[in-house]
Amino acid sequence: MKVLIYFENEKIIRKSGIGRAMKHQMIACNLAKQDFTINPKEKYDMAHINTLYNKSYRLLKKCRKNHIPVIVHGHSTFEDFRESFAFWKIAKIWFYHQIKIMYKNADAIITPTNYSKSLIDSYGYQKDIYACSNGIKLEDYQYSEEKIVAFKKRFNIEDGQKVIIGVGMLFKRKGVPDFIEIAKKYPNIKFIWFGNLAPILRSHVIKKALRSKPKNCIFPGYIDNDIIKGAYLYADLFLFPSYEETEGIVVLEALASKCVSLVRDIGVYKDWLDDGVNCYKAKDLNGFIQKIDYILNHDNTSIKENGYKIVEERSIEKVGDKLKSIYEKIYAKYDKNSNQ
Repeated sequence: MKVLIYFENEKIIRKSGIGRAMKHQMIACNLAKQDFTINPKEKYDMAHINTLYNKSYRLLKKCRKNHIPVIVHGHSTFEDFRESFAFWKIAKIWFYHQIKIMYKNADAIITPTNYSKSLIDSYGYQKDIYACSNGIKLEDYQYSEEKIVAFKKRFNIEDGQKVIIGVGMLFKRKGVPDFIEIAKKYPNIKFIWFGNLAPILRSHVIKKALRSKPKNCIFPGYIDNDIIKGAYLYADLFLFPSYEETEGIVVLEALASKCVSLVRDIGVYKDWLDDGVNCYKAKDLNGFIQKIDYILNHDNTSIKENGYKIVEERSIEKVGDKLKSIYEKIYAKYDKNSNQ
């Protein structure tokens, strides 16, 4: 069985979580020895469509016409589209329509977590939905003095200087304004947020927050190389105050780097991250500040080790095996139904 792994507008999405998910799916399939192609012009037995744009829908319709089973990947939900870029309230009319027609016409849906599975299930499309993590390539985040040195050099970090980092596109939903407000409380700590968004797409809230950021809060834009890996390895804390996620690949990256992680206490983490065990959680601005004060003054060795155990269960090798198993299950069910 050969699977088409399809992503539309690769150049546009490559800097997003969906872009990283694309890389992970291909690596996972290679490790699991699952035959696949990313070229829709090749012959394939099943399609795994990861995007929701117009070409994606045309491909879905073509597959249905030719009796090829289709999996749509549930990277997006109605909930995580809200409070993103400027004009999202207008764009949601189109986006919500795309979610509906793609999910409704799929033979099955794969989504990163049990939380996102429950959300999509609540939409009432009555599809088989499978939870499968986006996964993490653990060896990419192993300790490296060279990567730490590269990070410190890039940002003029002195030995012993405390650093708190965040990663994500410049959406209000990601908690960027909260990150900036927290930075104001700690003028002696360097706060760095990795991620970008074209100025025209930035919401008024984001633009206002960026204008008010203190000198110790830096926004270097999108960086995807050894420098950001060095940041994860060096930072005293990964601060991710996002209000809504389907998984949060950046959280997996932080845990894989054994970087203490402080996330917002939201539904997506409920069944796999535990406050004070493998990470820290907070509900609001005051809660984040209280947790940061605690983290900076306590030994967090066990938190780091327990966090790493969590991502070991989401290693790219294990995700590959699970993804292959899901493909086989969906294909067998489709084949059985087609022959009835």
